[in-house]
Amino acid sequence: MLNDKETSVFLPLGAMLLSASFGSWAQTTPAPTTLKPVIVRDKAEGRDSIRATDTHIGKGTQELRDIPQSITVITEKLIDDRNLDTMKDALKNSAGITFQAAEGGEEDIRLRGFSLATTGDIFLDGMRDPAFYDRDTFNNDRIEVLRGSASMLFGRGSTGGAVNQVSKLPRLLDGHEVTTTLGNHQYKRITGDFNWVTGENQALRVNAMATKADDNGTGASIDKRGLALAYRWGIGTRNEFLVNGYYLDNDNGLNYGLPWIRPTAASTSGGNTPIPGLAPTTNYGLSSDRNDGGARFLAFSHVHRFDGGSELKTQVRKGAFERDLRAGAVRFVDTNTSLANLGAATQLRRGNNFKIQDVDTLHAQSDLSAKFEAAGFRHELQTGIDAAREEKVVYIPRSAAQGGVDLTKPLTTIGMPGPNGWVDESRRLLRTNNQFTNKAWGVYAQDLVQVAPHWKLLGGLRYDSMDGRYDQFNIPANAPGPLSTVSYEQKISEVSKRAGVLYQPDDHRSFHFSWGTSFNTSGDSYSYNAQSANTPPEQSENLELGAKLDSQDKRFSYRFALFHSTKKNERNTDPDTAATRLLLSGKRHSAGFEFDISGRITPQWEVYGSYMWMPIARVDEAASTATTVGNRVGDRPGLSPRHSGTFWTTYQFTPKWRAGAGVNFRSPQAPADVTAPAWEAPGFATVDLMAEYNINDTFAVKGNVSNLADKYYADALYRGHYVPGAGRLVQVSLTARF
Repeated sequence: MLNDKETSVFLPLGAMLLSASFGSWAQTTPAPTTLKPVIVRDKAEGRDSIRATDTHIGKGTQELRDIPQSITVITEKLIDDRNLDTMKDALKNSAGITFQAAEGGEEDIRLRGFSLATTGDIFLDGMRDPAFYDRDTFNNDRIEVLRGSASMLFGRGSTGGAVNQVSKLPRLLDGHEVTTTLGNHQYKRITGDFNWVTGENQALRVNAMATKADDNGTGASIDKRGLALAYRWGIGTRNEFLVNGYYLDNDNGLNYGLPWIRPTAASTSGGNTPIPGLAPTTNYGLSSDRNDGGARFLAFSHVHRFDGGSELKTQVRKGAFERDLRAGAVRFVDTNTSLANLGAATQLRRGNNFKIQDVDTLHAQSDLSAKFEAAGFRHELQTGIDAAREEKVVYIPRSAAQGGVDLTKPLTTIGMPGPNGWVDESRRLLRTNNQFTNKAWGVYAQDLVQVAPHWKLLGGLRYDSMDGRYDQFNIPANAPGPLSTVSYEQKISEVSKRAGVLYQPDDHRSFHFSWGTSFNTSGDSYSYNAQSANTPPEQSENLELGAKLDSQDKRFSYRFALFHSTKKNERNTDPDTAATRLLLSGKRHSAGFEFDISGRITPQWEVYGSYMWMPIARVDEAASTATTVGNRVGDRPGLSPRHSGTFWTTYQFTPKWRAGAGVNFRSPQAPADVTAPAWEAPGFATVDLMAEYNINDTFAVKGNVSNLADKYYADALYRGHYVPGAGRLVQVSLTARF
């Protein structure tokens, strides 16, 4: 959160094999004995702009115009302007993003109507970030959304795309920033961003955060803290190193959601609707509900720079993550409850839903970005190898018959929202329910070739190997022991492909066409059953035609794309339903148009917008069991709104005063995987406002109002329930820069 940002380059350690194989291509002239330090500064972007010209979501740093695929970059400036504290809030600034309120309390992110698997499609500094935890933005330099197939770059991944969180890096600039924010619902947050130059090419950066609130806008409390340390040396020289550590602790509450309701008891589920007349903060959970969790990791990286602009980057990261979610789905006691008989005395029950788990990860990867000339053409080669070991252990409480306790959760009524009521969760006795170990490695190569003055061709291949083992530990339901173990294993070998063509008539315009494939394994959810362990991966492909265009003065950019995404053999699994529901196969596709804009219309007027129109989303093939559960042929899949997007604009009225306004919107959408007669959650639009006053060069005060009208709407959707979006949030921040 500092000014005059240097280009962030992620630095790795140097694989000898890659260096030996490709070093001769990368070095176009003999290397000198020493290389003078070269400090590379940002262009006009960074802390002071919502416009980005490059991305880190691929391998290394690339200009956006050289990637034949749509990318939306949510910069630190936009995150600060709109007071976006979590990754989920930040992702709402990318069109086409929707959320499923899954049965485990986590949010399944959807893009272009397809799931982004939390274990496979979320990345941190280009490396997989597979655990479930509430991600905070205090250490984010930016968040990047790659749309479409990403398996050629990252391995297993969904049809929709990938999300990359870019961490803040130490820079050769002394500067510090502390921001204190107060708001309604007893909201209190303080963040600190401190950067010290410790030597000629060395720097230390520390980011810290603490947040507390009675309510996050949906009836759930917040209590979290975080710390990120990074030390970087050799900045701008031939060999650059980075060591960084991260700590995040969440002791948050949780709004598991509200049940859908029918117009009358005789109505079908096709008439389901959100319960009317409630406040956005309505939560019928218990005061003892919790969503505790934490993330800790230590990482080391190195980059070796060759002459001619090539570099070899290696990084290793060890992570440990914990989650302890104890809450429950809220349902009507009387299954015949409808709008016709709903009243303040209508009773609700609270379920027992748990997500208690530990995840340990070890990731390592080395990537070479080489620029050279061969056979009369200019090449930009990216190649690398990566490996990972991921372990997950899941715990569940024992019942009284199994030697534990049965805790009875009290009922509540519509007229008594909470959280209220309490059970002593500390009395539960846990046992290991299952564990998953995943070992994976992959190797890839991609070449961008300048074949003519204005034309570039791209081609890439990746090979992935994955070995997953799942152990389920069972004990009798009516008595302690004996323990029985059921195990499943699956080995996967897959090849992913990517091809594209770029036409760049000048440095302001870049047009592209691309095709790519992706695959999802049964083990992406870190579990197997008898059917899924024998099921090959899902296969998907994406087609895209688009452009990235800059204004003549390069103050703002806009992009557009036409896309067609197809999942050829969709697998639908849900362990909470009947055996016939465990495995379904099918095919579906979506197609539409996307448009993004970011930058300055004038020196005082800045805009950001992201819009998606998806007129086509259709199930093409479905299993016969879909007549009872799951989408049928011809259905529009859930979480696929026809229109979605966001718009944000600010204006600098005077050197001291700046103000902004924006809107987030989605058209009606159904929950995922609902059979006819299906229902849709109503569309919505929320308005945000901001005003900022620079007191002097050191202090600035900023006010934000989110969801100005305090609109009540269904944000995250599931078959049995929905989670409301946050209501009106009023916050005032004081920032000190020194």
